[in-house]
Amino acid sequence: MRGQLAADSDQRLLNRARRRVTVQVAGAISVVLALFGVMVYCVTVSDQSASARRDLAAATQHGSVAHPPPCMWLFELRDGTVQASPGAPAALPLRTALYLAAAGGGPQVTQAELAGQSYLVRTERRGDVATQAVIDLRYQAAERQRLLRTIAAAELAGLLAALLIGQVLARRAIAPLGEALARQRRFAADVSHELRTPLTRLHTRAQLVARQLRRGTDPILVIDEADQLVTGSRQLGEVVEDLLVSAQFRQLRRPFVPVDLAALAEELAVAEAARAAAHGVTIEVHRQGLDAHTVRGAQSALRRVISALLDNALGHTSAGGHIWMTIVGGPEVVELTVRDDGVGLDPADSERLFTRFVGQGFGLGLALVREVVDGHGGTITADGRLGAGAVFTVRLPADPTVPHRPRPRNEPTKPTKPTKPAETTKPADHSDHSGRSDRSDREPERRF
Repeated sequence: MRGQLAADSDQRLLNRARRRVTVQVAGAISVVLALFGVMVYCVTVSDQSASARRDLAAATQHGSVAHPPPCMWLFELRDGTVQASPGAPAALPLRTALYLAAAGGGPQVTQAELAGQSYLVRTERRGDVATQAVIDLRYQAAERQRLLRTIAAAELAGLLAALLIGQVLARRAIAPLGEALARQRRFAADVSHELRTPLTRLHTRAQLVARQLRRGTDPILVIDEADQLVTGSRQLGEVVEDLLVSAQFRQLRRPFVPVDLAALAEELAVAEAARAAAHGVTIEVHRQGLDAHTVRGAQSALRRVISALLDNALGHTSAGGHIWMTIVGGPEVVELTVRDDGVGLDPADSERLFTRFVGQGFGLGLALVREVVDGHGGTITADGRLGAGAVFTVRLPADPTVPHRPRPRNEPTKPTKPTKPAETTKPADHSDHSGRSDRSDREPERRF
């Protein structure tokens, strides 16, 4: 629940950052487009004004009143009489300007508003004649209006494109932050889970040692328990080292070495014996198949796989229950099965159990187990029934460099010190979910 709340909070933070980046990028692009549009408009207006002035200058110097240039009218003042181009507006010419030019005034250019229309007027003296050229500015105004509409449409389209581009850039820019936050959440969850089991194990065994010493037990008799504490603290150090490496966001690359999976299971069964006894649960380990149960892998990682499966079984097995770990050796595959007679599981949820923060009641450990097993080229499956226990099966490639030979059915094994004075009989039916039974060729059971 806390992990989900943290994920939701981080997601809201990422969404806000993404929106902020999108708005900033879109705003920057829009400002650039607006500046470009203003520049284009100003250049266009300046070019129009310069072009109109050039046309007026050419018309006053060389134009004919009878045949003026297009969109232009010419007027001449000769001997006090004004001659106008055909179709000239009635409000023209500007007589005052003509009289001033005829009197010897210099060229002058003015913009006049007459009868609701804008005109650009140039008046100058050409020889003995005062000449006035007038151009209608409505066409330039219409051209500027079209330019403004085009710039506005381009700005709107640019804004939409800027929003899309901003969103894409924001996603790419925020993606590393989202990945970092996800790794941070994952690291915190991994730390809390990976350290919980070994710390609980050490705490339980330390309590047991302290209780024995308070009862006046000879310290020599608790040497084995003290050795287990030393071993557990060393293994906890390995877990911390792995977590510190993963905190640097680098994939852990430990060299793969031969690992005896059966010996590892027996070691962890001994390590969990005190906690199992405190819960009233019996742990049994069985070797089957070939004499070698060796795989290639990282011993610390495989130890955490078995530890997580054993911890999961202990957490779902009531007092008086049993946990069986069976290791079957083969020439190509070594199979580890962890079975319990606890609360069981719904077979429909067997795959969802290995998804982070999804498996109800099974926590994060199974997701980490699958990651480690996948990294070793193996597989893990879950099966069971509600109220009838669960079984988890790990299959790993066998180490091809280790010679194998069939185990004799009745080969004696080294006994392990029991943690409970009373022996518990294993149920008659102890076949795994694949239907294989271990009644005939298993070695004598080891109880912890």
